[in-house]
Amino acid sequence: MQTTPTHLTDRLRKDIDTLPPQMQAAAKYVIDHPGDFGLDPIRVTAGKIGVSSNVLVRLAQRLGFDSFDAFRKPFRQTLATDRENRLGQDWLNHMRAGDPFSMAQAGFVQNELNVVSRSLRLMKPAQVERTIEYMVSANRCFITATRASYALAYYFHYAGRMAHPGFQLIPRHMGTAIDDLLDADQNDCLFALTVHPYSSDTIQSIRFARERGTRIILLSDSDVIAPGLDPDVVLPVSTRTQHHLSSFSGAMAVLECLLGHLFAAGGRAARDRVDRYQKAREDTGAYWQPAKPPRIRNK
Repeated sequence: MQTTPTHLTDRLRKDIDTLPPQMQAAAKYVIDHPGDFGLDPIRVTAGKIGVSSNVLVRLAQRLGFDSFDAFRKPFRQTLATDRENRLGQDWLNHMRAGDPFSMAQAGFVQNELNVVSRSLRLMKPAQVERTIEYMVSANRCFITATRASYALAYYFHYAGRMAHPGFQLIPRHMGTAIDDLLDADQNDCLFALTVHPYSSDTIQSIRFARERGTRIILLSDSDVIAPGLDPDVVLPVSTRTQHHLSSFSGAMAVLECLLGHLFAAGGRAARDRVDRYQKAREDTGAYWQPAKPPRIRNK
């Protein structure tokens, strides 16, 4: 039996009229939301549909699976990256053999793969461990960047503050980061992001924080971005690109790894904090929610 998500959803579309009403609602949900179906536990999926968990089990059995998890597995695998390193690069070689546009695409893709791989290879465990230690032990961890790098800092703060409530994105308003560092001291740390051409604002912030004894963590494409700087930790990343600006894919990969360590260090408290954030957002309508599936009656 073929068990790819496409095959399964095609079969559900074909058979949906023959199913009992509650199974029809479940089938429609799987067809419309294959990604959520692959990620959510059975109780969550059943709650979203408005049916009992047993309906999903019976739908799985009707399709020839011995359990709900076996039914969900193909959808889950399409979302996972666990097997990418074993799949080879035939897809990339095929792209290189195409027309000029496909060849160009292959070149851009290969560059980004190289940038991410090099950036992750440069992540020495000892440097990462010190980074996490400085962040979680600090009263406040200031995060700063400017211009294009600001997007990285914003995301890292947005997600990281759920692991460590002491994260502060600076500058907070229309001033400079130095305004927010006036009372920084040796109990704080500064996480600065900048790549060539290096931001003078970020460099000034690093110098200002160093004068106050604040620990400095620098993520950059060089550990010597300006004279007189002495970060406690440098996280080097590759930014090589085939266009006229820097590539941030390597830096983002490094930040994602740091977030993983931060949430691991935060343990249950961090998990509870994420749950509270999510509940507050859902309660205030921050996320779009699909309408409840209509009741489907047999003809």
